[in-house]
Amino acid sequence: MNRLFSLLTFCAFGLSIACSSPTAVETEKSPLDTVAGNYGQEVKELEITPTSEMVQTVEQSGTFEGKISGEIKEVCSNKGCWLKMDLPNGNSMRVTFKDYGFFVPKNSQGFPIILEGIATLSETDVETLQHYAKDAGASEEEIAQITEPKKEITFEAVGVKIKEKA
Repeated sequence: MNRLFSLLTFCAFGLSIACSSPTAVETEKSPLDTVAGNYGQEVKELEITPTSEMVQTVEQSGTFEGKISGEIKEVCSNKGCWLKMDLPNGNSMRVTFKDYGFFVPKNSQGFPIILEGIATLSETDVETLQHYAKDAGASEEEIAQITEPKKEITFEAVGVKIKEKA
């Protein structure tokens, strides 16, 4: 009889834990709560160069080093290992992370950012462009259509600050 009572008590305790309501922290947490923050080196909101000035500098000298701001338009759906942002000249710019040392959340599209690093005018080979297209979820047909290298401004960030949406 004593064993039966112990077993029933244990089962009742287990059910009470399993059926309890979640805590306030669990019910209020959202995946978007973890997006804002610094990734890589800490980026301070000082001495930010307008993106149009960065583009002009890269087009004239081939390189730019400093901080710029913008909005994340696309993120690598695989790991968050690159992002894209629009430039004022109508093109987009791929941002990679120094030494593959950090990633950004895969759900960070639409968030404002500040980037610190080096922008360069470079030519991206076909294999890399196809890899990026695959990471972005492109179909096999779309990937097969990439047959020529592309000259573009790329940015290697040492740090990214993702800000809260306005």
